Amino acid sequence: MALGEGAGLDRQAAGLGDAAYREMKERLIRGVYEPGYKMTVRAVAEELGISSTPARDAINRLIGDGALIYAGPKTVIVPILSEADLKEITLVRLALEGLAAERAAQEGSEQTIETLGKLQESINSALVEKDYTTALWYNKEFHFSVYRLAGLPHLTAMIEGLWLRVGPSLYNLYPEFAEEKYGVHNHEMAMEALAERDGAALRAAFESDIRDGFRSLRRAARTNRRL
Repeated sequence: MALGEGAGLDRQAAGLGDAAYREMKERLIRGVYEPGYKMTVRAVAEELGISSTPARDAINRLIGDGALIYAGPKTVIVPILSEADLKEITLVRLALEGLAAERAAQEGSEQTIETLGKLQESINSALVEKDYTTALWYNKEFHFSVYRLAGLPHLTAMIEGLWLRVGPSLYNLYPEFAEEKYGVHNHEMAMEALAERDGAALRAAFESDIRDGFRSLRRAARTNRRL
């Protein structure tokens, strides 16, 4: 091995580990993996088309984030949040996401509204097809398209950390959330408020979305607890 090649390989491995971490983090945030899902190095490596080393690095980092937990000596799973966990995360989400939405109200444009409308159309189509994984994928993009408008990257990062914890549980919103169209209504109110640059109304729309979601997730948690 030539001088410097070892360092180059180390950087390459670190780069792959970072990329794997970001991809797995995004999948967890968007609800690709359900609570209780068993996460193995082999499965992650196969899904991402990488070797076991960066896959293991990504899993270890996600364990450090609290997004994955040990359910046994060698078993890593997506955590199943308790009702107390959900309540705490919801309280913090209301504060942080409400703030981001309110600050974003003055930064929207016609293009922003158009983008949100297309995202909502994708959500609606996925709900009709009962493709809840796709619905969650676009739901995350809808929310963060608004939050990023606030121009507060540290706030957005904190919100992302909360979604990393609660993202997998969002799968439990369905089918009830789709049938009752809670999210659809809240998103329509958000787009209307953004078009009017009404910070209080925009904050209220997102807070309503979070509260509606919490009530559905709480019912699911209570049902699972009885099983």
